[in-house]
Amino acid sequence: KGDVLKVIGALSDDKPPDTAADDTTTTTTQADAVDDETTTTTVVPIRGYNRLMIKTMTESLQIPHMGYGDEVNMNALMECRRQVATNKEQRLSVLVYCIKATSLALLDYPQLNSTLCTDTMTLKQSSSHHIGIAMDTPRGLAVPIVRHVESLSLLEISTELNRLKELAKDGALSEQDVGAGASSSSATFTLSNIGAVGGGTYMSPVVAPPQVGIGAMGKVRRLPRFVDNDEDDSLEVEAAHMMNISWAADHRAVDGATLARFSNTWKAYLESPTSMMMKMK
Repeated sequence: KGDVLKVIGALSDDKPPDTAADDTTTTTTQADAVDDETTTTTVVPIRGYNRLMIKTMTESLQIPHMGYGDEVNMNALMECRRQVATNKEQRLSVLVYCIKATSLALLDYPQLNSTLCTDTMTLKQSSSHHIGIAMDTPRGLAVPIVRHVESLSLLEISTELNRLKELAKDGALSEQDVGAGASSSSATFTLSNIGAVGGGTYMSPVVAPPQVGIGAMGKVRRLPRFVDNDEDDSLEVEAAHMMNISWAADHRAVDGATLARFSNTWKAYLESPTSMMMKMK
């Protein structure tokens, strides 16, 4: 924590986030113990998305985090994706279904779609589901927002997600896209698709205040699993597409049982895509 606060102190000047790249400086010092050997130190200014990340993560140090993890059998969803697309390029990404499942689960557990205000001791629950999606970009971590997911179809979510991905890749996200504008609303819940980077079994996501919840999804992997049937002692094994999910919540606003039930509801939608379709408007 002390190291982070020192960095924050160093950033207290009024220099704008997008300071020119030539602010980077390099210093060379003569080593004391070895002749003709030098140590090079490069000073890189922190700006843009990274500066915003430092501010958010410093604030998150005040949050008592509670974690919960589970694994999801994605067999039915993978088959659903195959059936609804005429070719592989037209398949909706797994992330699209995860975003919609999150919104549907939030309808049953609106406490997780809230902002906490400790000054007034209130929890403000929003009827709008603005889902922030953590993205790895050439300029660092960015969290653009898919807004009003509660009223969007899967195809509409996919279209908006692709738009945000293209802008993030080009470093062209607007203040409105990331909820930084004076007139734009911020995210009410966040998802991190860390599995897209590779791996990702169980993670420890960090809540971004004033939100009270976040989820991180691992990579969908093909693993052996016992067949779930009426015979408890059955040794039949099948190949299953499994995905790990890790949740974190602000324990001041959300208790463990609520987070577990929310996760179970979210998991049920993904394991039974038909139920998701039935719940959608």
